[in-house]
Amino acid sequence: MNAPFGAFEHPVVVAGGQVLTERGLERLDLVVHQGIVVELGASVDHPAGATVLDASGALVGPSFVDLHTHLREPGREQAETIETGTRAAALGGYGAVVAMPNTEPTMDTAAVVHMVLERGRNAPCEVAAAGAITVGRLGAQLAPMAELAALGVELFTDDGTGVQDGGVARRAMDYCRGLGVTYAEHCEDLAIAHGGCVHEGAWSALLGLPGQPAAAEEAMVARDLLLAATTGARLHLLHLSTAGSVELVRQAKARGVAVTAEVAPHHLSLTDASLKGYDPCFKVNPPLRPAEHLEALLDGLNDGTIDAVATDHAPHTPELKDLPFDQAPPGMLGLETAASITYEQLVAGRGATIERFFEVMATQPAKIARLDGTGARPFGHSVHGQRVAVGTTANLVVFDPEVRWTLEVDQLASKATNSPFSGARLVGKVRHCLLRGEPVVTDARSTR
Repeated sequence: MNAPFGAFEHPVVVAGGQVLTERGLERLDLVVHQGIVVELGASVDHPAGATVLDASGALVGPSFVDLHTHLREPGREQAETIETGTRAAALGGYGAVVAMPNTEPTMDTAAVVHMVLERGRNAPCEVAAAGAITVGRLGAQLAPMAELAALGVELFTDDGTGVQDGGVARRAMDYCRGLGVTYAEHCEDLAIAHGGCVHEGAWSALLGLPGQPAAAEEAMVARDLLLAATTGARLHLLHLSTAGSVELVRQAKARGVAVTAEVAPHHLSLTDASLKGYDPCFKVNPPLRPAEHLEALLDGLNDGTIDAVATDHAPHTPELKDLPFDQAPPGMLGLETAASITYEQLVAGRGATIERFFEVMATQPAKIARLDGTGARPFGHSVHGQRVAVGTTANLVVFDPEVRWTLEVDQLASKATNSPFSGARLVGKVRHCLLRGEPVVTDARSTR
């Protein structure tokens, strides 16, 4: 067994937890050495000098992987940095995050992507990079995808706008297929959205805010599913929010289209009724939808139509989020609350299994981002998303589903505070997190 890149050399024992193995959940202890799980059993000997982490009453499984993180660096470090964002990620149980390319400058050149990856080398969670589909995310000229793919970029997206021109989208998918990478879409037809900042419906009318119909998302979902079928490209759909989108994906999967999809925790837990106070913390893109859409998203996540939960962690400075609702930028924090919200909505609320919880938080995201050992790893990214077994990399999370806690935004690791869950009582919390065998979070506190 070879130690993973940057592996922690000292032994660690994780004791007393319900461990997710290939056989399911088992009450086991495990020993980690040089970044690898070396022993797994009902009772294990503690190596001399080992750090012992108490996992009693908690779940032990692969650390989470976020497909959709805005780290803001470079360009908007006043809202977040790679350092603060990855610390927040580790506290949320994440062993790896995919940094979105809508930075300043855009992650559309090898130089910018290389800088982000280099700055993430010593972070408390691994940083992978998504590359822009088009130069400057302007939707016209394709970015140098081959150069970015050579750096290990596996996902390409113009997140924040989506590729409006179907011809450009088709050419990009052709390139993605040739390079063996994934085309990821922010599904929003801007002509149909027509500047709407909330869901078009009863609440937009009541509040007097411009509405965006569900059709703005669903039209681009339908277009891209057809293009994926035409080109044979792998398609990943970002932060789906409508019942119609779920049904379109369900039908496409039945036809054999190579599509995966994600949903954000806030679309699983909040509806457009949350906007009644005009609080910009609840402004996101795509917007919060009525309850019937939320229910369809949960059903789709539970039955496998939707593959993954992704945070869409979008920090903003207070002066921007304090603007009037229609002027404030969309986005909210997500890294430190995603596991709690997903567990409460999916497992406690929907009766999903613990295995499904780890699938949508860890296994499937790792597979989509090709952090599961199948992708290129020139920057030494280790393997994520594996169930616990002897010989696997010790990228692990210990999640306590019984903890009840209140979110205090001034205690978050992120530089920003724009969470709609401020003051909310949440269920379940990360107790420990290991990255390549190193305890980067112990007893819900960062060690980095």
